Amino acid sequence: MKLRLLLLIAGYVLICVVRAANSSLVAAQEFHSRAGLPNFFAKLKVPNAEMKVGYLGGSITAQAGWRPKSLAHFQATYPAVKFSEINAAIGGTGSDLGVFRLKQDLLDLNPDLLFVEFAVNDAGAEPEQIVRCMEGIVRQTWRALPQCDICFVYTLSEAIAGPMMEGKYPRAASTMEQVAEYYGIPSIHMAAHAAELAKEGRLIWSAPLPKSEEEKKSIGDKVVFASDGVHPYPETGHELYLQAIVRSLGPIEAESKNAEPHLLQAPLSATNYELAKLLPISELSLSEGIVALDLQKEELAKRFSGNIKAMYRGSRPGETITFRFRGTHAALYDLLGPDCGQVLVTLDDQPARIVPRFDAYSTYYRLATLLIGSELPDVVHSVKIEIHPDQPDKETILARRKEKIDKPERFNGTAIYPGALLLVGELVK
Repeated sequence: MKLRLLLLIAGYVLICVVRAANSSLVAAQEFHSRAGLPNFFAKLKVPNAEMKVGYLGGSITAQAGWRPKSLAHFQATYPAVKFSEINAAIGGTGSDLGVFRLKQDLLDLNPDLLFVEFAVNDAGAEPEQIVRCMEGIVRQTWRALPQCDICFVYTLSEAIAGPMMEGKYPRAASTMEQVAEYYGIPSIHMAAHAAELAKEGRLIWSAPLPKSEEEKKSIGDKVVFASDGVHPYPETGHELYLQAIVRSLGPIEAESKNAEPHLLQAPLSATNYELAKLLPISELSLSEGIVALDLQKEELAKRFSGNIKAMYRGSRPGETITFRFRGTHAALYDLLGPDCGQVLVTLDDQPARIVPRFDAYSTYYRLATLLIGSELPDVVHSVKIEIHPDQPDKETILARRKEKIDKPERFNGTAIYPGALLLVGELVK
């Protein structure tokens, strides 16, 4: 009897939690015009205008999909205007990195229009953190470039599609809508029609694209969205994304009134990341064995030079990075990869913690962040990062994705590849 009562109570609590979570979700619609894109549409009417469109996002934006398709649409629709893009998309990253690299990767290049896409990669982030980052992106942009218009765009994956099938935005997009509504920023859910098709049983989230006539006939009028339920095929899923933008632009233009600088009001969140910055790793104290890589000659450094302006490598156990800062957030901008190991991170007088720089995707090198501390008291903090002598269990880690160590010499190592410091605050010497 007691066990049954406990199960009933647990079930009731779970129902309450689900209901509370769903109650915070925003009703889904394909777009919200809000204050529109007034400066963008006004500049389209200027003779011989040049328009830079910035794209800040993750791997879905990095694909040869909605980004180049939308730019081509702009050029075809407004042939008298010269369009160019600023591609600031990095796979596997969310707004928590985007807000720190925004100035370097976008604002310094003076975009006229900025699309921000992080709804899928922010799916696991806490709402408060999403607000801090997305509001930080807005406030940094309008403080530096008050004439630059912003549009939030939302993407979808099969894993988070449930709420959309029930007429609600998933949690990350719902949270981003708070920021969009507060600042009058238009938003487009590029996957709204895809979700409708899925609900009708006319969309296949994950499958190979049909090639033969027999394969095409077997799926009938169904649309194969992606190979993995996340990254749309350019021919299908990304075409749905493009058409959502095309349908939305007319109504958004209708709401775009006077072209004028965007003025910053009081922040929505007092802890937003408007003051987020990216600092070169050379400004920190590096032990002798952590050395700079040549961005012109060394292939690994050259590959990421568009995102990290300086890259360092340390491989010997005991090598350290130390610094002090006054602020509330700190992280390293670095790489994960086959020969990477793990580090000991000591913040103030807290016990050192082991942080791997190798994960289940580390059969190749990719950009990543190493969180040092967040939501910290705004006082002076001391940090020490030390290369750990032991390698993580790479074979076991790779097995999580059914990957294997192909060449042992490629995976042997305890390296770290720091490139920059992500900071909300100031360095203290």
